[in-house]
Amino acid sequence: MPSRTKLAKTEKRPRGRPRAYEPETALRQAAEAFWKTGYSGTSLDDISAATGMNRPSLRAAFGDKHDIYVMALTHYWERKFEAMHKAFASGGTLAETLMKVYEAALAIYFSGDEQALGCFVVGTAITEAPFDEQIQTLAADGFRKLDADFEARFKLARTRGEVGADADPKALALLASATMHSLAVRARAGSSRTELKKLAQKAIAVMCG
Repeated sequence: MPSRTKLAKTEKRPRGRPRAYEPETALRQAAEAFWKTGYSGTSLDDISAATGMNRPSLRAAFGDKHDIYVMALTHYWERKFEAMHKAFASGGTLAETLMKVYEAALAIYFSGDEQALGCFVVGTAITEAPFDEQIQTLAADGFRKLDADFEARFKLARTRGEVGADADPKALALLASATMHSLAVRARAGSSRTELKKLAQKAIAVMCG
């Protein structure tokens, strides 16, 4: 009867890619590389190092650098809007809802292990948008969707009497979106989460006033 040691040596390892090669994991790791150094500052070698995948494997799984970035940008918007919609649907007053939305955004902006990375779109897509139609379209579509979500909440607030009857939901939505962009930029520039929560509270007071 063969020994346990011999059996252990002859056992076959389970087939399958290592965890770093799982598409969702690899895409997240690639996105983090872009998030830290931007599109232009990130090479395929950087992405290879971040994901643990060699260049041929990257190309086979995702395509070229531009393809990987577009997938990362699309995935970021999906992640962000999932968080935003949960916050918008959480109930409460207009001020409470807006604060939950901003807190959800801040949770993403401060999700980096080493530093606050801010918004993936603001930090990486805006510099490329003037020169890349696909990136520009993805960024603009996301911003329009964000504006529309804020506008819908301000329309509801006007119906409920949470803001004046003469309030302009579209203008307030643009102000709300601009506040979110400001939080993203300031997070990346080094402002603390506590400071940015206070900034959001002040902006909300103006919008609800």
